[in-house]
Amino acid sequence: MALGFAESGADVVVSSRKLDECEKVAEEVRALGRRALAVSCHVGDWDQCAELVDAAVAEFGRIDVLVNNAGIAPVPPSLVGVTEELYTKTMDVNFKGPMRLSGLAAEHMAPGSTIINISSKASLRPSPFTMVYAAAKAAQNVLTKAAAQELGPRGIRVNSIVCGMFHTDSFHKAAPTDEAQAFASKGVSLGRIGDPEEIVGTALYLASDASSYLTGELILLDGGGS
Repeated sequence: MALGFAESGADVVVSSRKLDECEKVAEEVRALGRRALAVSCHVGDWDQCAELVDAAVAEFGRIDVLVNNAGIAPVPPSLVGVTEELYTKTMDVNFKGPMRLSGLAAEHMAPGSTIINISSKASLRPSPFTMVYAAAKAAQNVLTKAAAQELGPRGIRVNSIVCGMFHTDSFHKAAPTDEAQAFASKGVSLGRIGDPEEIVGTALYLASDASSYLTGELILLDGGGS
């Protein structure tokens, strides 16, 4: 998404816990002729979220688009096996961080700006092993709808991309073999797992004036999963 936005003419702030990885992406953005800023931030940390927004505004003067993409999905062994650490960490990264960043970033947004939350199909169809993660993403869905109502009068739109299975590090950790991935893809109408690049079009649509009358929506992007 960072490269997709840059290719479409945006300057980009790239942020995650690992600054070196952010710098690599920032260099790719600069190679496309756009400005880029790499910032280390753990979105589960209340104060680091504020530092990230401050750094973005100091560098670029405003925020036009916020993409809440950070997420973790640790798997508990059972209901009684959910630890307080797993619960807190999962909720902090998947819900507290997006909520905090949305509120802070909106203070530096003009009418026409957008917030895009990256949710999960698990929020709509949970299973025992996704329970905590699914609950956190369901809370993020609530954030999308509630923030859209609050920020709409200011001309700021808030939508969510509810993702099915994509080739990400976390997916490969859960399905490390070709056989496991082939089994997972059987429930997808298109018969395959999504490539990361295939989220870019939806993200650009939500960020642009092409979706100027769309807010508070959960857009399911799952290849036609069952």
